Amino acid sequence: MNEIEEKLWNYIDGTCTQAEQEAIARLIANDELYAKKYQELLALNQEFALMELDEPPMAFTFNVMEAIRTENALQPLKAAIDKRIIKGIAIFFTVTIVALLVMAFSSIDISGIKFDVTLPANIKLPNAGGILSSAFMKWFLIFDVVLALFLTDAYLRRRKTTKQV
Repeated sequence: MNEIEEKLWNYIDGTCTQAEQEAIARLIANDELYAKKYQELLALNQEFALMELDEPPMAFTFNVMEAIRTENALQPLKAAIDKRIIKGIAIFFTVTIVALLVMAFSSIDISGIKFDVTLPANIKLPNAGGILSSAFMKWFLIFDVVLALFLTDAYLRRRKTTKQV
């Protein structure tokens, strides 16, 4: 669309300012090109006004929503979870638990037999004696027990509801 048509459409639609309307009215009155194009666009606008608008069928919205619903139902929610993330978390906790077990077993003295784990010289383990006997560790263990009970309860309830259904 060129500049003349754009100005004329704004004039026909009434979306231009008062000063622009006066200027375009003068151009239509004085310039034959503007007058001819204005008559063409005015006739086209009247034809548009006489046309009937197509309406979608009554069930269109329902059909579209139903198609979206079935499309989402085809994908299980478990497909959105990336398996690499789960494996990474499992590896992290496994390494952490193994390290804690090695530390715990290295400090155990069972009937005169001492398990001595020697580490390379550049790796120094912190002294865990104060941490394991502190109040913080006791509260941490209490929290872990409560969390384990909560998760066990949720698991058992879920199994119970799946058996009933």
